[in-house]
Amino acid sequence: MSIEKFGKFTAALLLGAALTGCIDADVDVALTSETTAKATMTQVMGAEFYSMVVMGAQQAGEDASAEDEFCAEGELTEGADGSATCVIVEEGRFADLTMGNDEQAIVFAAAGPGLVRISLPTAEMKAELGADEEMDAETRQMVEAFFTGHAVTVRFSGAEITETNMTLSGDKRSAEQVIPFLDLINGTIELPDELYAVVRAP
Repeated sequence: MSIEKFGKFTAALLLGAALTGCIDADVDVALTSETTAKATMTQVMGAEFYSMVVMGAQQAGEDASAEDEFCAEGELTEGADGSATCVIVEEGRFADLTMGNDEQAIVFAAAGPGLVRISLPTAEMKAELGADEEMDAETRQMVEAFFTGHAVTVRFSGAEITETNMTLSGDKRSAEQVIPFLDLINGTIELPDELYAVVRAP
């Protein structure tokens, strides 16, 4: 399996983000009313890989930039250590929260008076994985180097979480799921068909 295919997979996983590996990401969806929410996606790319993105953009010509490659849809901040952080924020009605995708990745549904069920289907992630394909030793070594120690965290929040299959916070105002990239790629993590939380609107 090629690294390009893994890149496409992680991009699908992270709501369409253009990732090249060695990234940690947070996807935070905060309910602001029964019909609106604020979605924030934060991606952090390590210095080694960000320098590769910068170099690739420079080689591509004057019209290309590292921002276009890594953070075309958000706000890019370059760290003193050479790392880079991309933050994408969308706020408004549920239908408007696409995080740069053609379609919504997060699903919202009424769940009773003042309650909204927020969910993220995982079936497409699993399908994109290509678990039946074999990796040669060189590809596996490269994949492990890219993704070991890195994860995506999905978090849903609001006034109160009344039901969830994610990890509930102590104050019951948020629920989250940490998904290590390498476990997902290796098929060693069991995910439900969807991650969800029933959230009370503020």
